[in-house]
Amino acid sequence: MSTEIKAFVFDVYGTLFDVHSVKEKCEEFYPGKGEKISQIWRTKQIEYSNLRQLMGNYETFLTITNDALKYAIKASEEEWGEEKEKALIEAYLQLTHYPEVERVLVQLKDKSLAVFSNGSHDMLDPLIQQSGLSPLFDAIISVDEVKQYKPTPASYDHALKTLNVKREEVLFMSSNGWDISGAKNFGFRTAWINRNELPIEELNLAPDTIYSDLNGILEWK
Repeated sequence: MSTEIKAFVFDVYGTLFDVHSVKEKCEEFYPGKGEKISQIWRTKQIEYSNLRQLMGNYETFLTITNDALKYAIKASEEEWGEEKEKALIEAYLQLTHYPEVERVLVQLKDKSLAVFSNGSHDMLDPLIQQSGLSPLFDAIISVDEVKQYKPTPASYDHALKTLNVKREEVLFMSSNGWDISGAKNFGFRTAWINRNELPIEELNLAPDTIYSDLNGILEWK
């Protein structure tokens, strides 16, 4: 690699943690529809953050996650209730991390490691704490600190200023193609963790590298 990577920066949802590990809890409350609700929930969560950014109508990711859940339940022709909502949101704070995550982070311990997420701290902090991964990170960065959702340049600029490195010294990892495009557009080096074998986004912002999981990023050490 031509430029030394000083900061390894990880997206959270879908990259470190499996967002669909909530489907079992969804299934518990809504038999036969757990998978459907989980899928709609995630789709609307991303859509609502993009829409609120475009409209200049910011709300925290926790609020957006709540709203997306309500939509997913209604779209599945099920009844929404406060008790169920509370339990499902709690499940989102206890997502399962992917099996290779801890091993990879440990092998990168001599580098600066950070989380950079659209998630607000009221979601991120308890999630990472319960996973046992907190001691492995030097920084947990949330867009809520500047109220600018990814993939806006202002959001990535906030991460860069927090890390105090040059753009080309950052390797940014995400499983979300749109997030990789945003980071590449800003000037970060990018590694797309393409867990779902999807095609590259047609935005003329191809990732520097593509891996099926996080093990591949160890070649950047």
